[in-house]
Amino acid sequence: MVKNKNITTTNISIRDANQRDIPTIMELIYLKAEFDGCPESVEATPEQLEIDLFGEQPLAFVLLAEVDGHVIGLATYHFIYSTFLAKPGIWLDDLYVKAEYRSQQVGQALMLRLRQIAQAKGCGRIDWTVAVSNERGIKFYEKIGATIINKVRLCRLNSQAIKEFIPGDARE
Repeated sequence: MVKNKNITTTNISIRDANQRDIPTIMELIYLKAEFDGCPESVEATPEQLEIDLFGEQPLAFVLLAEVDGHVIGLATYHFIYSTFLAKPGIWLDDLYVKAEYRSQQVGQALMLRLRQIAQAKGCGRIDWTVAVSNERGIKFYEKIGATIINKVRLCRLNSQAIKEFIPGDARE
């Protein structure tokens, strides 16, 4: 593991992930899950990532941050559509930087590349969530110009709920 505490934005390179990166992507997914306090929730497999990220019709995309050829962070994203804006957008699913590289502009470099992709695709916005307990993350996002919207709540049907979903009274 490289521990270069003096990295600068000129040392950081951002690139699209490829199939050879799957083991590294898996490692970063596990590190992100540990950071989020839910390592047991990872169900991803290398085989599934190969299909979903690098198959004929990719469902999502991965940006990798590197310093001196060593991957130190990632951003995973996919495209969404806003009917209000009548424009595409990007959903940032995960942004993760290895602990020893935080506060060294790696997250900024990943977000800058994501902004460039959004501009090139004519996107109206980039959306994501942040844990309310992640004060450091919230400060970072505000610093790069994000608006933290507190008046909406994340809603989710997990795989079990999808299987068991039975429509109730429409007035509920």
